[in-house]
Amino acid sequence: MYINCHSYYSLRFGTFSEVDLLALAKENGIQTLALTDINNTSACLNFVQKAKQYAIKPIVGIDFRNGAAQQFVGLAKNNAGFQELNAFLSQHSHSKTKIPNVAPSFENAFVIYPFEQVLQQEKTVFYANEFIGVSAEELRKLPFSVYKDFKEKLVVHQQVTIRSQRDFNAHRLLRAIDNNTLLSKLQKTEECRETDVMLSLENLKKAFADFPFIIENTAQLLDACTINFYFGKDRAPQNQSVYLETKEADYKMLETLCATKLHSRYSNPNEKVMQRVATELKTIKDLDFVSYFLINYDIITYSKSMDYIHVGRGSGANSIVAYIIGITDVDPIELDLYFERFINPFRASPPDFDIDFSWKDREDITNYIFKRFKNVALLAVYNTFKYKAVVRELGKVFGLPKEEIDKLSSGRFSKDALDEISALVLKYGDLIKGFPNYISVHSCGILILDKPIYYYSATDMPPKGFPTVQFDMMIAEDVGVFKFDILGQRGLAKIKEAIEIIRYNRPELPPIDITQVEKFKKDPKINHLLKSGKAIGAYYVESPAMRGLMQKLQTQDYLGLVAASSIIRPGVSGSGMKQEFIVRQRHPEKRKEANPILLQIMPDTYGIMVYQEDVLKVANQFAGLTLGEADVLRRGMSGKYRSKSEFVAVEEKFIANCKARGYKDELTLEVWNQIKSFAGYAFAKGHSASYAVESYQSLYLKCYFPLEFMVAVLNNGGGFYSAEHYIHETKMCGGIINPPCVNTSDHPTIIKGKRIYLGFGYLKSLEVLVVKRILSERQLYGRFKSLDDFIDRVTISIEQLTILIRIDAFRFTKRSKIALLWQAIFKLRVSKAKTAQAKLFKTEHKQFDLPTITTSFVEEAYDQMELLGFPLCDYFDLIDEPLNDSILVKDLNTHINKTVLLYGVLVNTRFHKASNGKILRFCTFTDQEGNYFDTVHFTKVVEKYPIHGLGVYACFGKVTVSFDFCSLDIVWSRKLALKLDPRGS
Repeated sequence: MYINCHSYYSLRFGTFSEVDLLALAKENGIQTLALTDINNTSACLNFVQKAKQYAIKPIVGIDFRNGAAQQFVGLAKNNAGFQELNAFLSQHSHSKTKIPNVAPSFENAFVIYPFEQVLQQEKTVFYANEFIGVSAEELRKLPFSVYKDFKEKLVVHQQVTIRSQRDFNAHRLLRAIDNNTLLSKLQKTEECRETDVMLSLENLKKAFADFPFIIENTAQLLDACTINFYFGKDRAPQNQSVYLETKEADYKMLETLCATKLHSRYSNPNEKVMQRVATELKTIKDLDFVSYFLINYDIITYSKSMDYIHVGRGSGANSIVAYIIGITDVDPIELDLYFERFINPFRASPPDFDIDFSWKDREDITNYIFKRFKNVALLAVYNTFKYKAVVRELGKVFGLPKEEIDKLSSGRFSKDALDEISALVLKYGDLIKGFPNYISVHSCGILILDKPIYYYSATDMPPKGFPTVQFDMMIAEDVGVFKFDILGQRGLAKIKEAIEIIRYNRPELPPIDITQVEKFKKDPKINHLLKSGKAIGAYYVESPAMRGLMQKLQTQDYLGLVAASSIIRPGVSGSGMKQEFIVRQRHPEKRKEANPILLQIMPDTYGIMVYQEDVLKVANQFAGLTLGEADVLRRGMSGKYRSKSEFVAVEEKFIANCKARGYKDELTLEVWNQIKSFAGYAFAKGHSASYAVESYQSLYLKCYFPLEFMVAVLNNGGGFYSAEHYIHETKMCGGIINPPCVNTSDHPTIIKGKRIYLGFGYLKSLEVLVVKRILSERQLYGRFKSLDDFIDRVTISIEQLTILIRIDAFRFTKRSKIALLWQAIFKLRVSKAKTAQAKLFKTEHKQFDLPTITTSFVEEAYDQMELLGFPLCDYFDLIDEPLNDSILVKDLNTHINKTVLLYGVLVNTRFHKASNGKILRFCTFTDQEGNYFDTVHFTKVVEKYPIHGLGVYACFGKVTVSFDFCSLDIVWSRKLALKLDPRGS
């Protein structure tokens, strides 16, 4: 009987979930129910899936509105009707046009016009699929209207938006947030009615007792609607199932690709390789994943044709077929990658290929996918109301002063001291938190389907310019829709740009083949960068934690790096296994202490679980679980299960099997706790190996072309550290850093020999339009000869010109900055507006005699700090106090367990919450010679000696050592004073 029900996916309107709606219907004896969210189909698939659990027949549709004004409700007769409704909504969503008063002629959907709308429009002509919806409240008006005679067209239209007065209050608050208005000023037209609740079936029939034909019409309407999607075990993959014309042709293509490309990966393939290829091809064919491989291959082929660099990772990196045809660059034979982690007969979903491209190339790749394939859309993600944010929004809605809102959102208050309004803010903040707020785009998911996208969902058109469905990954997988992961990252952009920079800065060199990873892995110079912690700028291995781990492990090969990139993850690290791994790596005799069964299962990692595959191996070989059950554990620890009950059942079987095998309880518990510690953090081994390949490519460039590589790092957003620190690293590599220059610099940073010119993009206040004018003028008519010449040729305000002069962008004139500033003021005549029109004749400039005024390097440094955000000189040169006796980083290992003083420039600082709840601080500094040292600030020190931003610090503490890696436990620290800014004196 209910044809117009809302969930909270009627964004900032509805007040409960689609599952709550089903529960409400069951309470009220409703057996058929329509979900019609406002201009949204986010909840439809899950609504259909969950309806079976409540023995309710689901119907789906859309409540078409302009703002809060209802135009009509569309109900899908069947799946084709749902597709029609989705297409219609999407058309208006994409074009940002209003929903019309009159619905189009849907072939497979019913249209219900609200009674009030029909009255206002005086509509008297209705098609066979069109009806008039009347609520219980509106029945009193019906006898006095012409529509009392439209008996066959009248249906029950009892809207359901709220359940109670509390819901109504929450609804009004959501509407006020949506309209950005005070609650007291919210228009009634923006709200639902307090009567928009679900009545029991009995009470609904009582309300319409005088109009039994309306009840009959509604029942007939609902009986004519049906919707079918298949979920869970009944689902079938909905991805594009055929790449060529037939599945047979697809398999022949994949088989041929493997045969023709095999020798490019294995010059002399052995029996093990050939057997693995045959086994994988058979499994891929049997499980119908051939098209999935070919579509990924197509994307990679296009990428290579454009000279883009990619990294194929995820569980797909466990596949020898993926390796041979070039989707991944990880050899599963070399790494003994667990085939069943990649694909096994228990797996209903396709294997997971995460393909990374440069952040600069990713949009073109996405654009190619949309043009190349027919039914394509981006996957959505829901952004929910976070508690602090919703408290702030509600504070504004209630008209609270900013100070009170700040206090409530920070949590620094006593509940007993709150007034009534503040208490309401907290009460409804707690209710609304977790509600969907708006739909956004999944970070990497692209859908390529057999059926049209509108068969499943309406689409939005976000700023990225690609249609995006209205459901998330979980719902997608439930119905058999599996995403292709196309990611963008800056590490690959650094590699690609570094190669381009080397090409123009070192033209005498032959082209670089960055795919020679096998050669890089065996290069002692590259491996020395790893084990000495000198990988700054290299993807994934540059952070302080990774740098320290490399030194502790003395990592100097590919397999060591693969392991290190996994053991640093919180799961392994938090369980204490990271420490144990380091011990067994550094002291081979300790490996004998491992449990012999675990050591036999995981010899490469000394009997310690490091990768997701290890969980499968241990569950299968140690505890006797089937591979399907083991995969439940693996998915559970990745946070990918939909139900914890399934995970708990496998846990119970794991423990029972161990007991049956005669293991001691303490051993079983120890192994199980290792598995649990992985939750949400563990990497697949192939995933780590893919990262390691990219790291080696970066390390090769850092080792042999450090300056060009560091310029590429600077031009691609850096990485773990600030731009200032990458400039420091560039200097350590022998680079000569120059501030921007109007005759040399570009928008990005450029290099000429060893001289590096910072890009105009580093000048925070310099307008993009000014940069464009400078570059285009210089490109068309050559270098600027003087400041006068620049002023004649470039339209620029005195404020913008001052920025360029102060950063010394006119140093080629050999005149002081102060003289140039005076000259600029005289020439531009600040009070007069300058025309943008080019001058027909060159103006004769007057020359002014100015006294000689010099500037100090301190003034230069302060100008740079203001304009760039950091000085280009060494911070130690700016210290305004004498340094006491201290040591350098190279002396640390001779002062172990002693207290020493080091002076260092702050590079990075981060907080860590210990298991006991106490706060620790970890910092990284560079000493006078530019070498790194790390400090640990325990709780008392954190509070007593805070770190206040960049600068030089005196660090006094005790030298500690862990596996030959020294750090400093801080006793006290103090920031040193810098020379005063002389510009104001």
